[in-house]
Amino acid sequence: MPELPDVEGFRRTLAAHGVGKRITGVTTLDAGVLRGVSARRLREALRGRRFGEPRRLGKWLVVPVDGGPETVVLHFGMTGSLEWSDSDDRQRHDRVIFAFDDGELRYRDMRKLQGLRLLADDAELDRLLAGTGPDALEVPRERFRDLLGRRRGLKPLLTDQAVLAGLGNLLADEILWRARIAPRARAADLDRAAADRLHREMRKVLREAVQAGRVPPRKTWLTGRRDEPSGSCPRCGRALARGRVGGRGTVWCPRCQPG
Repeated sequence: MPELPDVEGFRRTLAAHGVGKRITGVTTLDAGVLRGVSARRLREALRGRRFGEPRRLGKWLVVPVDGGPETVVLHFGMTGSLEWSDSDDRQRHDRVIFAFDDGELRYRDMRKLQGLRLLADDAELDRLLAGTGPDALEVPRERFRDLLGRRRGLKPLLTDQAVLAGLGNLLADEILWRARIAPRARAADLDRAAADRLHREMRKVLREAVQAGRVPPRKTWLTGRRDEPSGSCPRCGRALARGRVGGRGTVWCPRCQPG
């Protein structure tokens, strides 16, 4: 599932290959990923124009279009990606193709749970993103403490995009494991030291994952052990525990994260 580091990687792909170059064509192979725009409208609005510098908010990728007020907004759901190719090797799940003189940007998505939008102006963009919380990589420590003041379970709060944008299941489990906090802890019960430790570990995990372009399955990370049938904690060697927290499959170390 694409989380903040993956979307940051997609942003960098678009910035490296799609910014400032004339869009020679837009081909929609599957309109099931279009949200509020037709294939014809998307093609007519973008052909001959250029993408501006993209920005990311959590799992949203926002791409201005030079020469007008429109904005392309991408969300990658559970299986989406944005790929660059200078060959003809299209994949079966490529849904929308942005063509340039030297190659193609391909919006690829197997399950089509989210998709692509073309927004008419900044007012539409503001309405779309109004319910999104601050970006997890950018949120200041003091604002993060305020968010934790809500009387909710900690893991459901961390993965609620309206509270904090960008974290999914893998990242939330990794960050809680790093901070030695049980996933079933209540957010409002954390003292100042624990809240600051959680913020520090979140920033560290996100910086390393962004550098890798994904949540890396390293054996020194919880992420690298969670799918092993007899997985053990990378830190203490204890067998990992598994359960559901807030409706999500969750992995933790009962020794390092007592709760």
